[in-house]
Amino acid sequence: MSEQPTAGPSVTLPSESSDEPAPSQPEVFKVYKPTNTAFSPPPPPPDDFFTPTAADLKLAQNQLAARTQALTNAPLQFRATREAAENVKKERWPDTTIRIRFTDRTQLEKVFPSKSKIKSVYAFVRNSLREDVKPIKFILYQPPKRDLKVSDTKVRDLSLADLQLAPSSVLLLRFEDEKLNGSNVPAPLVDSVLALAEDLPAPPAPQESTSSPQSQPAKSNNPSSNSTSGEKKIPKWLKLGKK
Repeated sequence: MSEQPTAGPSVTLPSESSDEPAPSQPEVFKVYKPTNTAFSPPPPPPDDFFTPTAADLKLAQNQLAARTQALTNAPLQFRATREAAENVKKERWPDTTIRIRFTDRTQLEKVFPSKSKIKSVYAFVRNSLREDVKPIKFILYQPPKRDLKVSDTKVRDLSLADLQLAPSSVLLLRFEDEKLNGSNVPAPLVDSVLALAEDLPAPPAPQESTSSPQSQPAKSNNPSSNSTSGEKKIPKWLKLGKK
């Protein structure tokens, strides 16, 4: 399992009005150069992502118990189980790594507290844009049709964990001005941000199987086992009947 993305070069971006407290230190993020692939995987989760914890095992037991309840109580049981699963996820993943992918495949990556709202991601992206592009509205979304709009009350009031973005996700970006959405249009990022661009790390190579291949059955060296005349074999009982 790949290690969790480490902090990259830092740069101080202009602050933007937000209900959340301003960070006491410069924002730390990464910038990745355009890739040659149409799809890039999300940032790798932490090493213990697939290792069940005691809370996970307890949750699995509760889920099994919920399925055995009477049908009249099932809706309440499933809701309680779902809320318990969300609480476990929030406790286990306090941070969420978000990659924002521009149409030219340039990517910004930053780690946010999982309790943050989507507006924190919008503020980070806008602060990274050129001054002439900052006034232009944009939308962060997940394909095929999930728009994460700040104006949507079902989105803006939820945390990144509640939006199922933890522990890591890739968000695509599109501007309202279609001239900025072409695949051949460079990401309109400020020069100080572009100067930090690096190559996107290659995904980890799949592990080769260490098991030895199954042994093939040895071919018989006995000439009598192979038919060289091309004639069909006659059963012994039929030969006796001909005598």
